[in-house]
Amino acid sequence: MTTIADVQLIEIPKIQDRRGNLSVIQGETIPFVSKRVYYLYDVPSGSKRGGHAHKEQQAFLIALSGSFDVVLKDGRQIKTVTLNKPNIGLLIVPGIWRELQNFSSGSVCLVLSSDEFNEEDYIREYKKFKLFKNS
Repeated sequence: MTTIADVQLIEIPKIQDRRGNLSVIQGETIPFVSKRVYYLYDVPSGSKRGGHAHKEQQAFLIALSGSFDVVLKDGRQIKTVTLNKPNIGLLIVPGIWRELQNFSSGSVCLVLSSDEFNEEDYIREYKKFKLFKNS
C-alpha cells in the first residue's frame, strides 16, 4: 500500500545557455511512459483542483509558470508540497489523494499521466478513498 513517502520530487534536467533554459523529460526522467498530457491554467484565485486519487494511474506534476500547493494524503498522513520551479516535478503514485490549491496569478500546472483517462480509475470521494486504503 502506497504512502506519502512514495511520492517524490524529481529534478528535470536543465540545459542552460545565453538564450535561456531548456528542460527535457525523456527516458528515465520519470518512471513511466506518459500516455496523457494536460495542463491547468487561469485557475481563479481561491479555487482548488484535484480532489481525487487514482487506483492505478501515476501522475507527474510540474509548475511550468507561477506556483501552487499540492496537498497529499495517504489516509494517515498529510503533506503539502509547493511547486514553483519548471525543472522540478512531483511524482504522485497510485493510492494518494491530491488537492491543488493556492495558485498564483498566471500559474500553469502541467500533468503527465501514466495512462489515458479512465473514470473507473478515479476515487473522487474522500470517504471512499479511506475505505480503499483500509481494504
